[in-house]
Amino acid sequence: MDVRLLLENTLPGLGFELVDCELTPGGGLRVFMDKEGGVTIEDCVSVSNHMTRLFMVENIDYSRLEVSSPGLDRPLKKEADFVRFAGQLAKLRTRLPVEQQKKFTGRLSGVEDGVLKLEVEGRIVEIALSNIDKARIEPEF
Repeated sequence: MDVRLLLENTLPGLGFELVDCELTPGGGLRVFMDKEGGVTIEDCVSVSNHMTRLFMVENIDYSRLEVSSPGLDRPLKKEADFVRFAGQLAKLRTRLPVEQQKKFTGRLSGVEDGVLKLEVEGRIVEIALSNIDKARIEPEF
């Protein structure tokens, strides 16, 4: 059973979005989830209890389960993430250089036809979503 697919199908029914999941050394499983308004400790406990029972039924082997919010520096993985967080400051790294650089910090200005528009120092840089290696919200205080 594909754990990511199982989580993608289960979490929305519980009112959450799967942000990411990863296997840790030693057989642990980390699940990062989000919802409108943020994730509470009670949400994490509830989902952890539900996942524990589901994994038992589905016979998914793991040594430790960690369920948490993605944090203030939430990763941006899907096109919908870049759209949802338009106007926010973000840091990203590209696979191939764009305008002779691979690291950018700027405001998300939208996505059009698979291309992110990022406002960097007063100008718009266009970056293909397929060229983005890593992207995160940059918290502002």
